[in-house]
Amino acid sequence: MIELLSQPWAWYISGPCIAFVMFALLWFGGEFGASSSMRTLCAMGGAGKKVAFFDFAWRKQIWNLVFILGAIIGGYIANTFLYNPENIQISAATIRDLEHLGIPFDGELVPTALFSWQNLFTYKGFIIIVLGGYLIGFGARWAGGCTSGHAISGLSNLQVGSLIAVIGFFIGGLLMTHLFFPFILKL
Repeated sequence: MIELLSQPWAWYISGPCIAFVMFALLWFGGEFGASSSMRTLCAMGGAGKKVAFFDFAWRKQIWNLVFILGAIIGGYIANTFLYNPENIQISAATIRDLEHLGIPFDGELVPTALFSWQNLFTYKGFIIIVLGGYLIGFGARWAGGCTSGHAISGLSNLQVGSLIAVIGFFIGGLLMTHLFFPFILKL
């Protein structure tokens, strides 16, 4: 059983699971998204007394925090008990693309040449991890939600704003991958 759980799930299993969650959220009047949990945490901490954006009925969003807590616990369980020590399998073309950018493929899910504690305190690491994280948070706030909220919840509700946001996310991702990221890696 553990071996089955340590492998990626096929689309015909994970897709219906996501659809089930979306139907349940629609049934109970919720919306899926991870970035709104930070707003809920800030509101719980009393930020609504100083900033109007955080002044809302956060108790109705407590399920969002349960979702994030579940994601953290699930990540811990997956990394601790279901970790597969074999190198991750990616295509030879992807490995060549990474090497072309100067990122050696080390068999890990996340390249340690970019994302490690040692790299965090370098100029390039600071730009990628800290500034990149800030820009992701800013973009999620500006777009009114994150990629998961717009692409899964918003599109399933046929929201035009979510379609525009998802198109923008893809354009931004392509620009970052092919224009900005190679420039940052050369620093």
